[in-house]
Amino acid sequence: MSGQGDVTRRGRSIGLALSCMAAACLAVGAASADDRGADRAERPTPSGMPVPRYVVLKFGEVNARAGPGDDHRLLWVYRVRDLPVQVVAETAEWRRVCDPEGGLAWVHRRTTDGKLMVMNRGAAPVAVFRSREPGAHQVANLSPRSLASLVRCEGDWCHIRADGVSGWARAAELWGTAQTPQCR
Repeated sequence: MSGQGDVTRRGRSIGLALSCMAAACLAVGAASADDRGADRAERPTPSGMPVPRYVVLKFGEVNARAGPGDDHRLLWVYRVRDLPVQVVAETAEWRRVCDPEGGLAWVHRRTTDGKLMVMNRGAAPVAVFRSREPGAHQVANLSPRSLASLVRCEGDWCHIRADGVSGWARAAELWGTAQTPQCR
């Protein structure tokens, strides 16, 4: 799989879309009640970072395992660099991640990066506007299955960048913005 942003601007397409991840991203079970608990973020984690949180896959090939260790069964290989995933549990060396297709797997911490990205998981393009003000001019569309850098979110809107285009999109239309655990 390859993955890069795809933005349509003034009637022409810029960038490349993600290929389908359905075969590689299978749900492998439900998160435990402890992983879903509201008090989870209050407990210390091995990294010192809150859980849940978003990270990206640092490499174009990342092994997804059934448990936290190289001795656990290989479930699949992610093949999308910068794919945003949500960390829902962690050990000192491993992160249990939820991917945009709802799959849960363990990846080594060295294969993740704290850079923030979002993905259009929907079947329709996501409108990107010059500002988050009512009536703002639409500057682009984020194509389905495409990635964009996340600058920041304010309320229901997120400032994103892809292929040299910068603007605001509704947070609810982007994978990588929800504060609650996305895999159950």
